[in-house]
Amino acid sequence: MTGPLNREPSAYAERVLAVVAQIPRGKVMSYGDIAEFMAEGSARAVGSVLFGWGADVPWQRVVMANGEPKPHGRDEHLARLRGEGTPLTPDDSRVEMRAARWDGR
Repeated sequence: MTGPLNREPSAYAERVLAVVAQIPRGKVMSYGDIAEFMAEGSARAVGSVLFGWGADVPWQRVVMANGEPKPHGRDEHLARLRGEGTPLTPDDSRVEMRAARWDGR
């Protein structure tokens, strides 16, 4: 997952990426969870950071609040989560958030 940004990430982006890097295999956080955990930014801001600089962190461990993967590249996102043993719903369409959500501790 990478975007068109060629500049260095901001201090905020570095903090977002550090949180994402800590999410364990088989667990996820939503974009909003990350913003809340950091007590700064928003779900949209977290998504922008991952779009721009997320290639070197486990970006697949960040999903929408309802457990759905990112809309673009959905199949790859779900395949990566499945490969890590992340609990998915019975129809394999999204993450089972009750079982997979990580609180940052």
